[in-house]
Amino acid sequence: MAKFAVIIAAAGKSERFGGAEKKTFAKIDGRPTFLRSIELFINRPDVCQTILAVAPEDMDAVKSSYGPNLGFMGVKLVEGGAFRCETVSKALAVVSDDAEFVAIHDAARPCVSHDMIDRVFEEARKTGAAILAAPITGTIKLVNEAKVVERTTPREGLYEAQTPQVFRKDILLTAYESLGDARAEVSDDAQVLERCGSAVSVVISDSSNLKITTKGDSALANAIIKSRPAKRAPRMGAFEEAQW
Repeated sequence: MAKFAVIIAAAGKSERFGGAEKKTFAKIDGRPTFLRSIELFINRPDVCQTILAVAPEDMDAVKSSYGPNLGFMGVKLVEGGAFRCETVSKALAVVSDDAEFVAIHDAARPCVSHDMIDRVFEEARKTGAAILAAPITGTIKLVNEAKVVERTTPREGLYEAQTPQVFRKDILLTAYESLGDARAEVSDDAQVLERCGSAVSVVISDSSNLKITTKGDSALANAIIKSRPAKRAPRMGAFEEAQW
């Protein structure tokens, strides 16, 4: 069985979320958002390693509040960077030699389903690079700086990229090594492969795999999770009740 390392990216600034608490630590149905994302992967038989990348300013707080639980789950904690690509690069540096594939998932996407994960993992096994993406269904307007519509853009062939994004480890490492100084220009990992001419397959997803950006998104994520059949969460260690 091919083995996957999973990187949970939780180093964002959460500037649009509002309030003192970052979106990755806000609770969804009583549990921190980042934890719900981790739980989707840690018990999979094809996952050999889970890495949580957090912002430098959050490292001490995460170690203090969640360290025992993360250790019990076997999650490796690393410090992220100023940009998404820097965060992933730092996590890639500690990926296990046992991993043939690397899956990168937003900590702020706690609603991805097990079926979606199964399908994107399987596609990556076949093609070497695969992402979840949802077809754009609304009418798309190009708007200028004055907030005036310039034109309507056809939505045919347009998809919203989601995570997890899954790649054969050697392909991903080669792509990141060739990125150079363009790290601030890249918004997701598939774009890193696109820049060096690698093909990336799309696995169709839907809007339920939302990325939490605002507090309204948290409420929607809460509703999505509650609507799904209950599945007993794995135990998180001796400090479970105190920390969560």
